Amino acid sequence: MTTPDTQQYLNPNQSRTAEPTPYEKKLAAEIEEVFGSGAHDLPGLVAGLNARDLPAPDGSPWTEETFRTEMRRLGA
Repeated sequence: MTTPDTQQYLNPNQSRTAEPTPYEKKLAAEIEEVFGSGAHDLPGLVAGLNARDLPAPDGSPWTEETFRTEMRRLGA
């Protein structure tokens, strides 16, 4: 049960300063698909992203480091 005091914490976008870009939406959808397919750790996530049609921002395959860097850049 939610109360007026807890309602403010239920907004999943409360730290967003702008609408997500098409790239951010696609990345989020791919991450959800990878986790939905059973990946549960960073190596599995990176492998799953590399199996899909979304390269790292520099056009190369994802690595754990490029994923961490991109999440930092996006503020995730």
